[in-house]
Amino acid sequence: MQDTTIVTSSPVGRHLEKIADTGEVSYLMFNKKKINLVAKMTIGRSPDCNIVVDNKLASRVHAVIQKIKDVYFIKDENSTNGTFVNGHRLPNDKYVKLNPGDKITIGSVNLVIS
Repeated sequence: MQDTTIVTSSPVGRHLEKIADTGEVSYLMFNKKKINLVAKMTIGRSPDCNIVVDNKLASRVHAVIQKIKDVYFIKDENSTNGTFVNGHRLPNDKYVKLNPGDKITIGSVNLVIS
C-alpha cells in the first residue's frame, strides 16, 4: 500500500504529500506486536484496514492515523462507539495529536503509541 494523505486531491493534501518525511517512523503496540506507522493507517473491523481490530464494538473503518511531518494524528471516522485516547473520547471530525505512550481505545481493545 502506498503512503498517502487522507485527501490527496485537495490543495492541502497535495501540500502534505510534499512535506511528508520519509525517515524513521514510530510504532504502535497491538496484541503484543510492534506495528510500524506509515503516513496513513486505517483501524477497524474490515479486513481492508491496515490494523484489523476483531471486536464487536469496532466499526468497519473506525479511525485513521495520519502522519504530518514527524507528528502523528488520529481521527475518529464517525464510528458508532467512538475512539478514545487516554480515556478521552475524540471529537467528531477533528484530528488529535498523538504522543509516545498514548493509549488508543477502540471498543475493548487498546493500542499504545511508542
